[in-house]
Amino acid sequence: MRPKLFTFILLASLLSGLAAQAQVGQVVQSEAARFRVTALVQGLERPWGGAFLPDGRLLVTERIGRMRLIAPNGAASAPIEGVPPVEARGQGGLLDVALAPDFATTRELWFCQAALADGGALTRFIRARLSGDDRRLEDVTTVLDAAPTQARGRNHFGCRIVFAPDGRSVFLATGERYEMQRAQALDDLGGKVLRLTREGGIPADNPFTGRPDARGEIWSFGHRNPQGLAISPVTGSLFEAEFGPRGGDEVNIVQRGANYGWPLVTHGIDYSGATISELRTAPGMQDPLVVWVPSVNPSGIAFYDGAAMPGWRGSLFLAGLNQSLIRLAMNGDRVTGQEVLLPRLARFRHVVVSPAGVLHILTDESDGRILRLDPA
Repeated sequence: MRPKLFTFILLASLLSGLAAQAQVGQVVQSEAARFRVTALVQGLERPWGGAFLPDGRLLVTERIGRMRLIAPNGAASAPIEGVPPVEARGQGGLLDVALAPDFATTRELWFCQAALADGGALTRFIRARLSGDDRRLEDVTTVLDAAPTQARGRNHFGCRIVFAPDGRSVFLATGERYEMQRAQALDDLGGKVLRLTREGGIPADNPFTGRPDARGEIWSFGHRNPQGLAISPVTGSLFEAEFGPRGGDEVNIVQRGANYGWPLVTHGIDYSGATISELRTAPGMQDPLVVWVPSVNPSGIAFYDGAAMPGWRGSLFLAGLNQSLIRLAMNGDRVTGQEVLLPRLARFRHVVVSPAGVLHILTDESDGRILRLDPA
């Protein structure tokens, strides 16, 4: 049975407008937790992706093309060597990073970037190992280019990565590169959620494996610009957040072979005010779980299942580029409410949870920060 569509009309912007601007150092009493906002580190160049090592250090990417390790006390390492050149223009650069489930023994990680190839730019997914001394990447291998390349524009690269619960496959999100028709084309890897084996192959049970008119890597399609991927620790479902155009941001539960409609179905309009589609739903297309009108610009997402904030357990957090952190209260795969936190503090790019269960937020700034939400 399809979950009921949860539409937030004006709610996020209304709450952000009424609430006082949040401050670093402030103690916040939210609906379900009391916390203090602490700046763990600043001086990063637009941090974009992050993943915690088992020892509590945070591996973070900077969009300009750097990767660093951040210690629990905020000390930042020198840039890690061996990161391939990136196309750091527009929305491009070094983007997401994810650790393999067996990182503690294999040191394997995956990351993605905007890259130049064949006269254009595309989203590239790369596998590597972190050296034993943590100073460089080794065995750096391009796993997949989200072809075709596109000469025009440097927007909508997507570029999120999450490993499947079984540890044997990995999901990858790509944007449609601001060419909306790419999202519906099954011979094109733009505007999709993809699924590969850990070795970079196409799983035999992918929905389009073996079809001559489709790319076998595709798991779902009809996505605009996916900026968040996370797996529910409760149900195992794959959640995805993506930018709509002007309005129509979405959270989706990603299902095998499903079409999520863009641009044939949307709750948003073009930036010019023009209509993209009159349809909000259509047969054969999957409705979103959540829609925001106007936009909240959801970027990275993470489920909270830690012990530090018991009232947040099971919640889905979304980093909003409109300067707010959004908490969706969940009951299984069903959204039961929304809370807008930290209004107007910064542009939030990603949210990650430490092994100790503490929420960390990456800010999209040239003097970028990592903010920690400590229990108060």
